[in-house]
Parts: sequence; C-alpha cells; structure tokens
Amino acid sequence: MKGRPERRNPNRNDTPACADDNAWTHTKGNKATMNDRRPTHDYFLQRLDIRDVLADAGYRQNRRFGLRLPSYIRTDSEGRRIRGDKFVITQQGKCCVQPPRQREYDVVSFIEEHPQLFAEYREGIAPDRLVELVCNRLLNLPVEEREEPIERPRQELRPFDIADYDLYEFDPKDREAQQKFAPYFEQRGIDLGTQHAFYRDFCLAAERREDGGRETRLAFPMTLPKDAGRIVGFEQYGSDKGMDEGRHSSEGLWIASPARTPLAEAKHIYWFENTCNAMAYYQLHRAKKPELRKAVFVSTNGEPTEKQMRGVLELTVPATQHICFDNNADGWHSAWNLEKEICRSVRYAIEETPERKPYLDSIPDGVDLTEGEFYLLPEGGLRESNMRFDAEREEAFSMRSSGLCAPEDIKDQIDTMNKCYREYREKLREFLGIDREHDVAFICEKADYRHTSWAAQLLAEQSREVSVGQEPEQEENAGQERQTHFRR
Repeated sequence: MKGRPERRNPNRNDTPACADDNAWTHTKGNKATMNDRRPTHDYFLQRLDIRDVLADAGYRQNRRFGLRLPSYIRTDSEGRRIRGDKFVITQQGKCCVQPPRQREYDVVSFIEEHPQLFAEYREGIAPDRLVELVCNRLLNLPVEEREEPIERPRQELRPFDIADYDLYEFDPKDREAQQKFAPYFEQRGIDLGTQHAFYRDFCLAAERREDGGRETRLAFPMTLPKDAGRIVGFEQYGSDKGMDEGRHSSEGLWIASPARTPLAEAKHIYWFENTCNAMAYYQLHRAKKPELRKAVFVSTNGEPTEKQMRGVLELTVPATQHICFDNNADGWHSAWNLEKEICRSVRYAIEETPERKPYLDSIPDGVDLTEGEFYLLPEGGLRESNMRFDAEREEAFSMRSSGLCAPEDIKDQIDTMNKCYREYREKLREFLGIDREHDVAFICEKADYRHTSWAAQLLAEQSREVSVGQEPEQEENAGQERQTHFRR
C-alpha cells in the first residue's frame, strides 16, 4: 500500500450513470432520473476512500509514520501535531483505526461518530442526513432539498417532587402484587428472575394530577452518587414521559446492584443509556457471569453528562468500568465521552514532579497516559519499552490490514503487542507513581452487531428460541397428519 497526499480519488466517476442501480434509492415512480434517486450508504462505501473523508475533516497524511502503514493526523493553529488524534488506514483505504482503540471506522461510521468535524454539521441534524450531505458533496452529486424540522422551545417543566407520587413496590414474595408489573416487563422480555434481582430499584409511580386523576408508570429512581438515599428524579416507562427532572437532573443516575454492593466498594461498574438495556444485559449474561450480582449497574438516561460521569468516577477509581452503550452513533459518542472522562480521572490523580511534568504536559486532554511524547520519557528502560510496543503495534495493524496474513499469525502478533503493552504500562505506572489498583481500566462491550441495543438483542434471542421450540412440534404434527392420511 502506498502512502499518498490529500487528494480526490482518481478512480472516482463524478457522474452516477454507471453506478449499480441497487446502490440507489428510487423516489418517484418506476422511471427515475438522476434527480429522482438518492445514493445509499452502500453506494458511498463503494465510491469513497476513507482518506478523502479524513482530509475533508481536517486531517493530513503523517509522512513520518511510514508508507507501509499510512496514517492521518491533525495539527493545531500553530502547525503542531495534536497528540493522540491519529488514524491508521486499513482495508486498502476503506477503513481506519484510531490507536490505541481497536474500533474500525468506515466512511459512514466515521462521519456519524465525528459529526462536528464536517461543514454540514448543525445541532440536531440526523446522522443519516449528515452522511448524505457530506458524501454527496465529496462525490459532486446533487443534494435533495429537504425541509428541516423546526425545533420547538422546551416547555418549562415542573420541578420533581416525590411527594407528588404514590409509589407501589415490587414484593418478591407476593405473586399477586408482581402481576401489576407484568404489562411493563413482558413486552420488553424481562423475566421474573431479573425483576427479582433488581426489585429494590424500580417501582410503579402514580402521579397525582391537578384534575384529581392519576397516571401510573414504571419508574426507576435516579439518585446522586454521593447520596444514594436521595431520589432526584425518575426514569419512566409507560407513556411518552421519559424523566421527571429536578434541580439535580444533570447529576442523578439510576444506580443498582442485585447484591446491594455500595458504589464505592464495587469492583465492576456497568454503564448503560437506559435501565431496560441494563436489565437486558444482566438477563443475557447472568448464567455465565454470576459475578454480575455484585456489580453495580448505572443508567444515565441518555447521553451521559459531565456531572454524572465525574460523580461516579470519583467514587469508583479502582473499579473496572464496563461501557455498554448502544451500538449506534449516539452510543459510540457517549462511549467516547466516557472514555475521555476516565482518562482525565487517572490524569488528575497523578502528582506532578519536575521529572514527570514535561511528559504529563504532552498528553492531550482526555486521552490515555500512553499518548504523550515518547522522547520525554526517561531512558534506561521506559522509553525503550515504549518503542518496542509502538513497533509491535504497527506490525499488528499492518498484518491485519494487508489481507495476506493467516489469522493465527495475526493473533500471535496481537498477543505479542499486548504483552509489550502490559510491560510498557507497568513501567509507565512506576514512573508516574500510579498504584496498579488505581490505574482505571475500562472495557467497551457492544450488543451483537445485528442489534443496536441489549434490549433489542434480548428480544431477538427470545424470538429465536420460540421459533426453534416450535419446529419439533410442527414436525410432530406433520407426522401425525401423514399417519392419519395413511390410515384413511
């Protein structure tokens, strides 16, 4: 693979006349013209090179990184490279990877997850619409004019007051009382076992209205990390109402543990965008991971706020953070924000000394400790360990992207890379004075690629189980029918 400067794809044909019709969406009748058709994401993936998109987003080729494994970087207003903001080209220009993260982006997913880098971005724009606008411009294709929805100003909400509600708790010993919750959980596939595990952390909330009526919803109490006994809002289901917001709505989270593990004592924290995903994850994994009972589950009720993230991380630095947000653009963005906040929490805890300060100052805000300038590390072991890790990492990326290496050889190289990383990380911790227990670890977990969320995956797996269970019954009925016909 040859490195190349920023350019347009020379193989690109700027007219769609020869494009595969299957890659286009017809919008008017049976006879379509170019103006009547819109390209799909598949069409963009076929016609665009990831390097064109990176260049448009403000990146330029890093010639120092080598031609065998091209990379793109960004620079600041003074022309200095922004450390930690680098993408390595893979799949012959179709994808890219941002070290040390292992997530691979194609043209569509890169635009969806980095919307602010493109001129077409506007607050509230749909990810699909942004992809369409950016890609059409890069391909010199006409853009369909669309009437953008007008955002209505948000109505002033009544402050949350728990006294406005009559609360009904889930009683694990009373089957009749449990039936009241069935309509809310059955449609989401949440079984009684999962309900029993979290029964202290949800209720039915009947809000008293001014007209004397009441509206009952399934409610999940939102509390403050440092004040678990104080309810500051509800994450709700059963109507179009999502959360009752109070003065602390930007800080409150749903915090739950089947074994009642206090937040500050947890060894594993699981982050979700809503409570249904949290319960679905538990149900999907509880059989193989019994340790989940002692874990703490957190729902941010949407994209996590800075106060939510910091409130939890301040109490859980030694714990492993499991990032389990949705498998879509919003979820990836939320995960990226949380990863940055985790990196900041480790950085803030380090005592600056004259020996450490130059390296610490070279680490960009919100990135891992390993992303500082290596030449600022002390010689005699640490700097050399960093260089070994970088070399093995480059080799692993090269092997994976070449398409010429056997899977077992790639795995061996990745194992070597990980070993070098562990050795380097241990030396770096020693240099920075970080206790191993306080070097925050995080793991990104996504639902199966076919599903956008854990809740969707749970329902899909239950549907497949029902289908499989019906097949023998159908076969038996068919056999009985054949036998009956024979006797006749």
